[in-house]
Amino acid sequence: MEYKDYYKILEVDKNASQDEIKRSFRRLAKKYHPDLHPNDKEAQEKFKEINEAYEVLGDEEKKKKYDMFGSSYNFTGGQNFDPSQFGFGNAYTYTTSGDGGGFSDFFNMFFGGDARKGSSFNLDDLFGGSGFTRSRPKRQSYESELYISVEEGYTGGSKEVNISLGGQSRNISVKIPKGILPGKKLRVKGEKWGLDGDILFTINFLEESRLKLDGLDIISRIDVLPWEAALGTKAVVNTLDGKIKVNIPKGIVGGKKIRIPNKGYRDMKGNRGNLYIEINIVNPPSLTKEEEKLYKKLSEISRYNPRE
Repeated sequence: MEYKDYYKILEVDKNASQDEIKRSFRRLAKKYHPDLHPNDKEAQEKFKEINEAYEVLGDEEKKKKYDMFGSSYNFTGGQNFDPSQFGFGNAYTYTTSGDGGGFSDFFNMFFGGDARKGSSFNLDDLFGGSGFTRSRPKRQSYESELYISVEEGYTGGSKEVNISLGGQSRNISVKIPKGILPGKKLRVKGEKWGLDGDILFTINFLEESRLKLDGLDIISRIDVLPWEAALGTKAVVNTLDGKIKVNIPKGIVGGKKIRIPNKGYRDMKGNRGNLYIEINIVNPPSLTKEEEKLYKKLSEISRYNPRE
């Protein structure tokens, strides 16, 4: 069986604090989120690894057991070992019900639930009765991250989410209120999903190339050609309320923003920001002979030098 180096997976030091572990998890989960990589199996597997690592390192009790096992036997990431030599019996004896929650055999060996009938293995026995026993309260609360797009936050609705709780994968439907903002928390009653507590989702907005939320303002980037920027033009722009036509003024420069009042994000109280169209000047990927000729002519007659 392969030893999983959860610290390496989450890109944190072994002495990292819980805040550092959580920040790194959020960063990596955002980077490899399936919504951003719908057809990338490698990224989706990476996302599963990140969730598994955080399931362990983000839980103080699991982290202690994992650290004690790793330090006791000096394992390194990717190293193969025989679980039976360390008191685990058959590695495949230790699984969750169903498909193991989508986690690796390594995870299920430690945290995948009760062993099958006939096994009396206990992690505390391996560590000499170190006292890391689990005391579960009658009702628990679970925390997770929910990543949504700017449009999903603006319009609201329901979103199907797959999360890992207690080593098991669960599909949960979350109602997103219209106008929710990043950092807000949504509480979902767990009884409907077979849990003995509520799930608290922290809302994060996905990073998008087209739209960016700044407070209640929306920044949307639009590409224009050099002659459009020089001569001015009209462009159709997608907004949260649909398409609008925007005047691009003559002589506009790259990075300049055009303000459209009251076309930004609307929060849950009805407050609304503005839309800012950011100009990005792009060159054609290739030129025809006639276009190249005109560019050469322009370079000969133009007196403007931006480097002077």
